[in-house]
Amino acid sequence: MRHRKKRFLLNRFTAWRKATLISLAKNLLIHQRIITTEVKAKASSPLAEKLISLAKEGSLASMRQAYRILGDHRLVSYLFKEIAPLFKQRSSGFTRIIKLKNRRGDNASCVIFELTEKKQKATKIKKEKETTQEKPLPKEEIFEKKPPVEKEKKPTKKFLGGLKGIFKKERDAL
Repeated sequence: MRHRKKRFLLNRFTAWRKATLISLAKNLLIHQRIITTEVKAKASSPLAEKLISLAKEGSLASMRQAYRILGDHRLVSYLFKEIAPLFKQRSSGFTRIIKLKNRRGDNASCVIFELTEKKQKATKIKKEKETTQEKPLPKEEIFEKKPPVEKEKKPTKKFLGGLKGIFKKERDAL
């Protein structure tokens, strides 16, 4: 009997389904916000929550468990150093699903799948340019300047005199 064995099958084989869920979790951690279908988001939400709670622990064993799922050292270090500190106040609820409209082709319900706490992008501080006042030129220098001379452009040579004329079709008169 299959009592309490419900899971999102996503109409895929087991390995394909696992790869899909891991890929969604990776992209969520990298981009912090993705658009996907509602069923895929609900299926990958527990995996993303598990990865963030592992990162909050911060132990070597939890790093190894996260690497076993993600398979990328840089992503694991990003998860532990950048994303986990954002959620130190929370005990759960690391992801949220916001509904969008249905997809046009197959009418699948699309959602925004995102982290509840996001890392703010660093804004670049613009340096103020120092305004230098240009000294006006005396009238004599203005009249002495000559306008720039334009160079004469040579006509471009056509390859074999232009192949267009060779292959040009003449219309049949009707």
